[in-house]
Amino acid sequence: MNVVLRGFSVAGAPLMCALAAGGALAATAEWKPDKPIEIIVGTGVGGGQDKSARTVQRILQEKKLVEQPVTVVNKPGGGGAVGYTYLNQHAGEGNIIYVGNPTLLTNHIIGRSPVNYTHVTPLAILLSESVAVSVRTESPLKSLKELSARLKQDSSQVSVAVGSSLGSTNHIAMAMIAKAAGGDAKKLRTVVFQGGGEAITALMGGHIDVNSSAANNVVPHKESGKIRVLAVASPKRLGGILADVPTLKESGVNALVTNWRMVVGPKGMTPVQIAYWGRVLAKLAQTPEWKKDLADNIFEDTYRPAAATERYMQDEYAQFSAALVELGMAKK
Repeated sequence: MNVVLRGFSVAGAPLMCALAAGGALAATAEWKPDKPIEIIVGTGVGGGQDKSARTVQRILQEKKLVEQPVTVVNKPGGGGAVGYTYLNQHAGEGNIIYVGNPTLLTNHIIGRSPVNYTHVTPLAILLSESVAVSVRTESPLKSLKELSARLKQDSSQVSVAVGSSLGSTNHIAMAMIAKAAGGDAKKLRTVVFQGGGEAITALMGGHIDVNSSAANNVVPHKESGKIRVLAVASPKRLGGILADVPTLKESGVNALVTNWRMVVGPKGMTPVQIAYWGRVLAKLAQTPEWKKDLADNIFEDTYRPAAATERYMQDEYAQFSAALVELGMAKK
């Protein structure tokens, strides 16, 4: 015999509760942004992060992967800190994401920014951009082994161009090469340029011995015969015009350095918000338009979902910390 309490049967209560819970779960699972989406970039217009963000914006809209309009918002300053501060002013919101790179980690290690990967919500690694080490064609350095011998003899006699800032992945790659050679990374004569174009110009003009930059920056100059690429800091050889260039590991340096692009959200995002962006970004990474952009820029497809991205950042933080200690740049 069923007992009736406040107008419903206790025997039927489990079914009612199950239906109610199922409805609530369905509603939660269908979460999606209910206002315009912002993609934050912590640099100015035209840089690598900005270009990646605008490619993401274009594909999200053209392929209708999201239902809200998407805008890219540039927040340069403080080594990305201005952008991350803005991001976290929207804690818990799912309509705002940030496209960034390893400076999220390196700037925290050297004390330039208070924000680390633990202060945001990792959503995905989109791609990796390998570092290329190059010299001008007239250089007496014919291989990475010859460069390593020079670094071992006296690291202070080698001038190295890096784009954007000290402590960048380009700088870290050279530090790893110097250490592997038995040289002193702290003595590297490092010259910082505002961008890869300026650094390449200085290299070809004979003002710099070695350039460490994104691989796609050297492509047109290798094609023209004006520079020689000694090695790439990638897990395997790259394609196209760089197919004949050995990796660091092939050249005797057991190191891997890539300037990856990631997507993070503000702190406090919910599991369903994270799941939403996981679905969207996974679809984006499979579109022909995205794959073409990777191929055109010699980017590597290293897509990782949220959980794997967080683990990867943890590993990268440890590696970058060790390298920046070698350079004497890690904060105490």
